[in-house]
Amino acid sequence: MKKIIAMIFSVGVLASSCTDFLKEVPKNEMSSGQFFANPNHAYNAVNALYRSGVPALFSGGVYSGTRIMFGPYSSGFIDNEYKGQEVHVQHAQQLTLNGINLSGYLGGIYQDLYLGISRANNAIKYIPVTPGLSESEAGRLQAEARVFRAMNYYFLVRFFGGVPLITEPYESLDNLYVERASVADVYALIVSDLQYATQQGRLPNTTMNSNGNRITHGIAKSLLAEAYLTMSGYPLQANHHADAAREARELIASGVYSLTRHDRNAQGEVIPAGSAYNKARLADNLPNEQIYYFEYTVGIQSSQYAQWAFPTTISPELAYAIANNAYAPTASLLQAYHPQDDLRRQEKQYFHSSYTKSDGSVTNFQWAPHLWYDQQAALETANSGKDLAIYTYANVLLIAAEAIAQSEGVTAEAIDYLAQVRGRAYWQQTTEQVKAGLANLSTQQFVEEVWKERLRELIFEFHIWFDIQRTRKFPVTGSNGQVSFTDVIGRQNSFGATYAERHLLYPLPDEELQRNPALVQNPGYTQ
Repeated sequence: MKKIIAMIFSVGVLASSCTDFLKEVPKNEMSSGQFFANPNHAYNAVNALYRSGVPALFSGGVYSGTRIMFGPYSSGFIDNEYKGQEVHVQHAQQLTLNGINLSGYLGGIYQDLYLGISRANNAIKYIPVTPGLSESEAGRLQAEARVFRAMNYYFLVRFFGGVPLITEPYESLDNLYVERASVADVYALIVSDLQYATQQGRLPNTTMNSNGNRITHGIAKSLLAEAYLTMSGYPLQANHHADAAREARELIASGVYSLTRHDRNAQGEVIPAGSAYNKARLADNLPNEQIYYFEYTVGIQSSQYAQWAFPTTISPELAYAIANNAYAPTASLLQAYHPQDDLRRQEKQYFHSSYTKSDGSVTNFQWAPHLWYDQQAALETANSGKDLAIYTYANVLLIAAEAIAQSEGVTAEAIDYLAQVRGRAYWQQTTEQVKAGLANLSTQQFVEEVWKERLRELIFEFHIWFDIQRTRKFPVTGSNGQVSFTDVIGRQNSFGATYAERHLLYPLPDEELQRNPALVQNPGYTQ
């Protein structure tokens, strides 16, 4: 009997020891109960949002480009030299994408955006109860987190339509399978978050550069203005033009931001090397014009964009192992700019097609983005730390011009905002001449002039596909900068693919449909 009891006791001890041994104690992460125990935890939670979610869309590889380029590829106005191996570019241009053949690619976008939302939800819930944070600190960090949550949902709803609306951290296995919310409900959360961020002085009303490269009032304000403008178009078609005009006006009136001016000689002529566009290229960022940018720093995270400033044929001349024209302007895009009147179209402004070697000889090549040319990185270090503009003051001026025209008519104020952007590009005209060309236009005619400048001015901010989505109009370019607009449905892009209704949204990735049985595929794509 004693022998049996001893054996049972031994088994019990062993079982207990095994239980303790198998119990996991994570050493590289903290639970929510352990985290948010001091102000540093709150700051770290918000800091993580600057590199996850939407910001992650702006980083990529030399061959693939970035995922934010997928929309411009879909528009047919942008090409990639390595699309033979980068199938996502082919599917975007040929409009052959579906939830299966691009499940991994689109799934990466979907998951990254929800990762940003998850981290934002965590910060939003626990910052208010973090010990040691002052009321102003908590309000500012909350506002930053809400801007990022709004931004992630803003990109999700434009990519995929209505998506699961998750506003609390996942801390249990309950409610794992969430159905898609309506587009209207997603935008309601976006507006609510951005209104919170823009109220009560929670965010500093200064430039991002002057705020330690953190989220500012102007970033939240510009995003809210654009969201209202987008809500006024398809698919929601809610009339928020007056709201968009109000938000953009207030941002303009703040005086924090301004357009960069050209350098001129004694005769008042623009010095091409000192143009505003070359200043943007040469500077790490333009504090008063770049409202929100992705911060790059050599040694921490280098920018890939300098590698996309040249075609592959020029690679032997560069410090980089290889260059790739991953954001190559097509002939149809270049036609949107007047070849003489528009400074952006001149050699070595927005684009370039030649390279002068140290011996003075010139190499010509296909047009490529000159705006991303970093001479030191390209020729010496193979590392660029230049920040990437995501939201600029020019965008705000164009939002204001369109929204005012749609809500109040073609006023002198609306004309002035559009003329500021166009006048900088039309370097050989006076401001009065530019304004005279916009006078006496109907509302629709004026709005289409705004759309033309959005196509030309914001091409490196990746708005082109989002503008096609919200307007359902496709820009048709001709000679001498002629641009007209036609219904996108039934229109062919530069690669001969015809747009159908389903193409205005991307399909939900198959892997997400497998994970979440409550999801339903977008119309026109097979489940």
